[in-house]
Amino acid sequence: MIAAPEIKKSVKKEIVEVLSLVLYNDDVNSFDHVINSLMSICNMELMESEQCAWIVHTNGRCAVNKGEYSELEPKCIALLDKGLSAKIE
Repeated sequence: MIAAPEIKKSVKKEIVEVLSLVLYNDDVNSFDHVINSLMSICNMELMESEQCAWIVHTNGRCAVNKGEYSELEPKCIALLDKGLSAKIE
């Protein structure tokens, strides 16, 4: 009887760094502008964007999205283009 060849399986793990897109309070933009920007750029529902706007107002910052850098960068740029203060951390 011929023995079956041994098959070695290797698992390649890819480490992905999960980052946050953080919106900061700037005391310049209106609540409506912040809410509308979050809805259009971050695809948030009205209630979620309102909650984030209040968190930013009271705490000075709020993580509005999580993901890989390549996913967050266009959103961060779009928020900055709207005059908001945002950063990927």
